[in-house]
Amino acid sequence: MRDGVFVGIDVAKDTVVVAQHAQAGTVTYRNEPADIAALVHAVAALAPTRVVLEATGGYEVVVLSALAAAALPVVAVNPRQARDYAKATGRLAKTDAIDAHGLAAFAAQVQPTLRPVPDEAQRLLRDLVTRRRQLVEMRTAEAERLSQTRARAIRRDLEAHLAWLTKRIGQLDDDLHTQIRAHPAWQAQEDLLRTVPGVGPLTARTLLAYLPELGHLEGAAAAALVGVAPLNCDSGTRRGTRHIWGGRAGVRRVLYMATLSAIRANPVIKAFYTRLLDRHKAKKVALVAAMHKLLRILNAMVTRQEAWNPKTA
Repeated sequence: MRDGVFVGIDVAKDTVVVAQHAQAGTVTYRNEPADIAALVHAVAALAPTRVVLEATGGYEVVVLSALAAAALPVVAVNPRQARDYAKATGRLAKTDAIDAHGLAAFAAQVQPTLRPVPDEAQRLLRDLVTRRRQLVEMRTAEAERLSQTRARAIRRDLEAHLAWLTKRIGQLDDDLHTQIRAHPAWQAQEDLLRTVPGVGPLTARTLLAYLPELGHLEGAAAAALVGVAPLNCDSGTRRGTRHIWGGRAGVRRVLYMATLSAIRANPVIKAFYTRLLDRHKAKKVALVAAMHKLLRILNAMVTRQEAWNPKTA
């Protein structure tokens, strides 16, 4: 156990429960601005070593931002990580108070790495990218329904909805363009990323929104963060198949599509992918390796602030 003060915070829609490691009891606040201000004041008075809460689909954003604004060492962890830790330590029951104490214990034992907390502009960019993805998924689903429907009235309704979705997606693209152009650093990074054959606006904007660490990590760390780093599965003398697992699924999804484009349009990625196939690697293995290579190229470019150059890639 490490020395220090470790705080766990369980955030729900209406309440926020705070626990301190190795201290009995919890304190409950309403998830409202006035109570959150009081929570921040109380936590700051403890001079914590680490404050941990879960990423709970948006309910945690205000609390997380308020703690970060107070310069407190706060980090939002993946709920799966926190739950796996709780199970491993025998905490099988689940209440807000138990979860808060579990997060405090997780903070003390693991001390997860601190990462910059997204500011309001970064959160808006993420929301726009996420909303665009949602509408694209809706459009795909509606197009599939249209292909299976013969009733004229339903077809007219589906066609009208598809037209609206296409228009709204275009408007979101304009909103994303405006948001990025309002921030010179984002604009420069998007322009830099798009010099790579195969990387389009959607990939660049998703990286800006969901991988702000790009260019600030070693290549292997960036690959692990996204979930394209092969993980060992060995035991004793057995050498198992490597798998990718975890990471940021939204980033991995657009990187997959970018790599498919790069295999056709990018000479470096195409040659790398072809070499792997020539060595009788499975297509899926070769594709994941190409995703890994493309991400490392992008990471290095942002680190050096150098545009695409096939001679140095």
